[in-house]
Amino acid sequence: MQLTINGESRDLDVDPEMPLLWALRDIAGIKGPKYGCGVAACGACTVIIDGIATRSCVTAVGDVTGDVRTIDGLAQGEKLHPVQQAWVEEQVPQCGYCQAGQIMNAVALLEETPNPTDAEIDDAMQGNLCRCGTYPRIRAAIKRAAAQMPAQTASEG
Repeated sequence: MQLTINGESRDLDVDPEMPLLWALRDIAGIKGPKYGCGVAACGACTVIIDGIATRSCVTAVGDVTGDVRTIDGLAQGEKLHPVQQAWVEEQVPQCGYCQAGQIMNAVALLEETPNPTDAEIDDAMQGNLCRCGTYPRIRAAIKRAAAQMPAQTASEG
């Protein structure tokens, strides 16, 4: 089967029922999405498929019809994505367990809602668990990234 992953078309010889997470990590060699729980409860495996934050541990690779973005595809060369940069500036990372999923969920949120309220952030991020409890830093990083990201026009999305 063929998937577009981080802008690159990839041919993967996999069972269509294989979870996307395993196709990404074990077949395509993309290690950014993490295995956390395997039941879509923690968010460590979050990727973006056609603009929607998606739990790759419970998404069958055969059900994927759109472009897949992982944390591995966010930075442009040495330049971090604004969400990644805000994560660093707000000192969000601690153990690292949740970071890839949190960041991908935040990117999807900001692409849909460029200037979210605290309630919108809390609602969008509620399914991504942080073992270290850095939720206030996560919210601050999302607000910082929102201020740094270019505004989209209505025609762009």
